[in-house]
Amino acid sequence: MNSILRRTVATSTSRIKGWRRRTTPTPIPTSTPWRWRWNEQRHHQDHGNLATQYASRLSSTSTSTSTSTSTTKAFNRRIKTIQKSNTTHHIPSYSYVQQEIASRLIDRLDDIVRDEGFPLALDVGSGCGFLLKEICKDDGYEYDNEYDGVDGVDGDTDGKSGGIGGVRKLVMMDSSEKVLHYGSDSDCNSNSNSDSDSDDTISNTNNEAYEFMKMTDEEKARCSTYKLHADYDNNKKLPFPDGTFDLVLSSTSMHWINDLPSLMSEIHRVLKPDGCFLFAMVGGGSTLGELSTSLSLGELEREGGMSPHVGPFVDFSDVGSLLSSAGFNLTTVDVDTVKLAYPNAMVLMEHLQRMGENNACLNRRPFVSVDTFLAASCVYDTMFPLIDGEDDDGSGSVEATVQIIYGIGWVPHDSQPKPKERGSAKHKVGDVVVDETKSEK
Repeated sequence: MNSILRRTVATSTSRIKGWRRRTTPTPIPTSTPWRWRWNEQRHHQDHGNLATQYASRLSSTSTSTSTSTSTTKAFNRRIKTIQKSNTTHHIPSYSYVQQEIASRLIDRLDDIVRDEGFPLALDVGSGCGFLLKEICKDDGYEYDNEYDGVDGVDGDTDGKSGGIGGVRKLVMMDSSEKVLHYGSDSDCNSNSNSDSDSDDTISNTNNEAYEFMKMTDEEKARCSTYKLHADYDNNKKLPFPDGTFDLVLSSTSMHWINDLPSLMSEIHRVLKPDGCFLFAMVGGGSTLGELSTSLSLGELEREGGMSPHVGPFVDFSDVGSLLSSAGFNLTTVDVDTVKLAYPNAMVLMEHLQRMGENNACLNRRPFVSVDTFLAASCVYDTMFPLIDGEDDDGSGSVEATVQIIYGIGWVPHDSQPKPKERGSAKHKVGDVVVDETKSEK
């Protein structure tokens, strides 16, 4: 156990001993906002009331869900939107995972060779615009006059180049309005006339956001944007007519969708014939498995039961079936496994929270005690140390596993390759003879 964790345990233990001696409320830090504990008898009464209220809230939610739709919901989208909106002060420092995955996804887009490119694209769950920054980094296609006047794209394109993949206009859609407009000019200038210290702090934060999202004039000219505040999971239908887009992108947002089959069907609907759906989503069976195991063991020891802390992910083997069921052709799915290192489990959970990736399961516990977090941290340090040893500063570290599923699917079109008709083969597989070549002695 490193020195940081020992200090944390010592400090937290002294607070824990004081909870039962005091008769006045004592604030303690938890993963949720500040909560208060009284003496032991009052605490048990309050905990019972909270459990009763939480159970009734869950029963009413499940009843309304069963009457309105047949889809079983796993996530609270309202809570997830709030969590995402709370990340606007931390995006420059804690969005390293989203930036890396966006870069890898656009590299795959750059590998697609298409004469006219993808002039009009949609980014589902765009966040603050990680994909936009990657698309605008380099030139894509040189357009001729024959591509002037493409639906949704301005004319006068002769000699002008779009971004990577030939994207010239990107519609950004996200459930959090604060994150969607993060770093925009209006957001940065909203407090320019304020004189108070608090407004100066907000203005400095906005200036930091502007610097993070800033692009050169050349990059801005490659791809224009339109920002749309909407949450698909609540509307159940994308607000676009059939056959609108040439390309639909999504990066690190689909793992929080309750109804993935319906979303993919809607994406298929809004794509033009021979349109492309390219996405990267967090999934797989081993994503944050270390954290899930540690929290489950710690909670089982301290609370006598378990609740979900790492919310269910789509398995790699199911993604291809989802694409095919939605009507996509020529589907391809692959997975990347990424190992991340952190000083301890507490730092890992802090980073997840500031990324907006904290727990949003419907059946999660309303309150997790400090005892549970400390137990989980100790379990994590013991069971999942970093294999490579120590960090540069000499302190022990732990590792976290994240699996990223990349997928691509195409809307059917006559120009796409098709398998031959059944029975059209002229040779049997058994008739093919392979001669074995012996090496010369």
